[in-house]
Formats: sequence, structure tokens, C-alpha cells
Amino acid sequence: MYGSVKVWQEIISLPTWTTGAEDPNPMFLEKRVYQGSSGSVYPYGVIDTLTGEREMRDYQAVWMENDFLRVMLLPELGGRIHRAYDKVKQRDFVYYNEVVKPALVGLLGPWISGGIEFNWPQHHRPTTFMPVDSWIEKGEDGSETAWMGEYEPLFGMKGMVGVTIWPGKAYVTVKTRLYNPTNAMQTFHWWANLAVHANQDYQLQFPPDVDYITYHYKDAVSPFPVVRGEFARADFGEGTDITWFKNIPSPASFFILNSDYNFMGGYDHGRKRGTVHVADHHVSVGKKFFTWGSREFGDVWHSNLTDEDGAYLEIMTGCYTDNQPDFSFMAPDETKTFEQTWYALSDMPGLKNAGKDGAVGFVHEGRSLEVCFNVTAIHENARMKVVLKGETLVEEVSL
Repeated sequence: MYGSVKVWQEIISLPTWTTGAEDPNPMFLEKRVYQGSSGSVYPYGVIDTLTGEREMRDYQAVWMENDFLRVMLLPELGGRIHRAYDKVKQRDFVYYNEVVKPALVGLLGPWISGGIEFNWPQHHRPTTFMPVDSWIEKGEDGSETAWMGEYEPLFGMKGMVGVTIWPGKAYVTVKTRLYNPTNAMQTFHWWANLAVHANQDYQLQFPPDVDYITYHYKDAVSPFPVVRGEFARADFGEGTDITWFKNIPSPASFFILNSDYNFMGGYDHGRKRGTVHVADHHVSVGKKFFTWGSREFGDVWHSNLTDEDGAYLEIMTGCYTDNQPDFSFMAPDETKTFEQTWYALSDMPGLKNAGKDGAVGFVHEGRSLEVCFNVTAIHENARMKVVLKGETLVEEVSL
């Protein structure tokens, strides 16, 4: 077995912009709407003020590391992957926000950008800025899993995410378990929210069978990737390729409409790096991205959420749901389990398919064909073969 996995807990200090006090009187407003869902938060209180002051605060971090990855979890901030670092290329493949700078966009008020946020039973997660329980589990295969979870009092359900890395594997997998211990049918939806650094060279990489996108409630449909006219409260004129961050002028959400592929991701053409998500498309049916926009309005919101780390874009993946709000059901005593995986991409400008073992892409221009492969483990004597209409164009064997 190649290498090993190390897991440890450590107190870290992060610059933190502080919030006001929680209102001790929970909201009972039936007509308050949040993300298209009910805004009733009882028995939680709401924080509706920011102090405008910054201080250093200590957080209990959980670190996970193997030969290829270094991952940092923060159970005290909702149970999130706060940082994911590619040791091979020596760079983050998840947006690493080096400050904790909340804005009042969450169901209970404070919400922070960056990392991978796990959202349930609605989006954004009610406890996204609150501590959750955590514990470590060692697998017989040498893997280590850091579990983070809670009983949430809105509906009385239990949710857990197990962040797992293996010896010799360059991916991080999240194992999710949702349980309804009540005697009533409950509703939920699940969205994992990956943040990535965005700039003028950043492009979304959707599966090749995606021809249409929708908006919230599926109340609008557009061909993809070129959007024309008004969509998502923005005017795309005679035609705009929305896979490019630079082409989106204002805040917008885009949901894909059906795909039989198990991946989605994004790629920075300038830095030649990207990130991909892999999951069973029969369960992980939702593929979405959100941006504040690449113009002045977006610049303001990015500065509201970080000090120096710049613009970001959210690549979101839904399990048992493909839109927001679009809820699924859990019967009494029902448990739902599923997995999602993320890993770094390098030199992959034309991603066409991906699984846990690797990704493949190609760029075809005129008579030129660029073929790209990424793998997530060391393979000896691996064979690469490119065939076009029965003719072998390239065949190589790794040393």
C-alpha cells in the first residue's frame, strides 16, 4: 500500500470578523421566505447584525493528510471542508478563504464563503455558522474518516458527513448519512457547495450531454452553453457563453437540465488547474453553479466575504434534488446514504468525462487534437490509447 493517512486535531487561529448577539426570540413568521423555502427558524435565534470589527479567533481544526492531499475541516463552522490542498502541484484546489468574514445571507444570519459547505435540510444549511459534533474512524483499508454531524431541531432529523481519504489516493470522498428518527414524513434537500477561485480565465466544465439549463423553480429554460436574451434576471444579448465567469454580469444561478454523466467541474485556463466532482448521477442529480457576477456588484460582494482572497464561484451538486427549492421525502425511520468525491485537475482544458480513478478530456481544433488524462493514483505500466474510426492515433505506456 502506497503511503499512509495521518489525522490530527490542532487549534488554529484565523482573522475573524465578528457578529452581533443572537436574538433570543425565534422567528415565527410564516410568510418569511428564504431561498424559496420556509423562513421559519424556531427554535433557533437569528443574528441580524455585524460589528465591523476583526479579531484573531481560535478554532479546533481536524487535519487529514496522505501523500497527495492535505485537507482541513472546521467542525466549529458548520462542519465544512475549509481547505483542500494538492501536495503534488502545491496549490489549493478549493477556494481557501484565509479569513472568517460572515455576511448576513444565511437562514439564521451569518454565512461565510469558501471551502466545501454541506447544506441540508434546506439551502443554505441552518447551522452553517454553528458548531457540530466530530469524531474520527479508522478503516480496515487504511483510510481515515472524520465524521461531523448533528441532530437538527428544525425537523428533528440526524445528518452526518464522513470526510474520507485513503492511502495512495488523490481524492477526498464525503460519505453522507441522513436519518429521520421521527414518526412523521419529513422533507429535505441536499446540496454540497464547492467554492473555487474565479477570474477571467475560469470556465465551467459541464458534461457533454448538457443541452439546456433552468433557473430556480424551473420557471425558465435556455439552451446551453450559449444563452440569449433575458435569463436569471440578466440580459445576455444576442448570445453569451455562460460557462465563462467573465461573461456573467450579475448574480445568477444556473441548473442543468438532465445528464447521464457522473461529473461536473471547472478549470482555470490561465493557471492550468481545476477541480472536479464525481458522484452517481442517479443519486447526485443536481448540477448547478452560482456567481455574484464578474462586474462591480460582484466585486462588492466578494469584498463583503473576504479581505484579500478575491472572487469565487460556487459549483454545487444536489443529491435527491436537481433544483432549489425542490424537496425530497424521508419516511419515518428511513436512512439515506450516498457518496460524493472531489479532486484536483491539472492541464485539463477540455474535460469530457471523469470517475474516481481519473479524468479524460480533449480539445479539437482543425486538424489538431489535444488529449488529456489525469489519474488519482500511481499506476505502473498504464496504457494510453487514442482511437479514431478504428485507427490508432496515439498509444503510450507509462514507465
